[in-house]
Amino acid sequence: MNCNEATPLVAAYADGEVDGLRAHSLRKHLAGCATCAAKHQAVLDLRAKLRAEVPYYPAPAALRDRVRSALTATDASAEAQRRSAGDRWRWLATGALGGCAATVLAWVVGTAVVDWRASEDLAAEAVTAHVRATLGTHLTEVASSDQHAVKPWLSARLDFSPPVRDLASEGFTLTGGRRDYLGGQPVAVLVYRYHEHVIDVFVRPQQARAAAPALRSIRGFNVARATGSAMDWVAVSDVSPDVLSGLVERLARDQAADSDARSLMRPQPTERPPGQ
Repeated sequence: MNCNEATPLVAAYADGEVDGLRAHSLRKHLAGCATCAAKHQAVLDLRAKLRAEVPYYPAPAALRDRVRSALTATDASAEAQRRSAGDRWRWLATGALGGCAATVLAWVVGTAVVDWRASEDLAAEAVTAHVRATLGTHLTEVASSDQHAVKPWLSARLDFSPPVRDLASEGFTLTGGRRDYLGGQPVAVLVYRYHEHVIDVFVRPQQARAAAPALRSIRGFNVARATGSAMDWVAVSDVSPDVLSGLVERLARDQAADSDARSLMRPQPTERPPGQ
């Protein structure tokens, strides 16, 4: 086996999907070809990294019970319909009822999954983005402790202007910012340091979807969320929950106060005297 024959089989071989004879030939080729062996090892490393970093969502016990109950009820109904079927019209009725049962089952399961994932996805995505940025070299795209440098950089690259505040006097030092994605949409990320901890604060316009819990823990990271003046704030770090919640609530509260102050400073229209 040469490299041209081996390359298309490397990924399948790593997953144990190559049959015996070709697997034997490929194994001999990998033992003598450093280039193909490196490709095979890269596939194994990627698989291990995905298993370690990509969040896994086990089905809640309540959801499993609902699905089993619905399936049991559907099976019992289908069996009763089969026993009572006697003519063509009865068969048609059975088919219609079976279709209704399947539709109801799909709706029950789909609604439960959507409701559950709506509260899970935001936090899980934020944790995954935080881990990816921390492990890589993409923690900041604009490195600066000056909020007047970070804000214009982010505003020029997003379709909204994220509030940026440096709270170094309170122990939260702004180190820069970057663009990232939540729910497939670009968001601003403010990067802070608190002692030896890195804190990512994701900022985006407030979404209409169901809100995630204000505080939770995923894979050893704490996730805190707050909303202020039409903005969502989601902070991720391994600092203690009270510290993280205090930061994100402070940022949301300050932004709301700034918005109120700007509204008061807007010039009010003057009324003209009658006849003018």
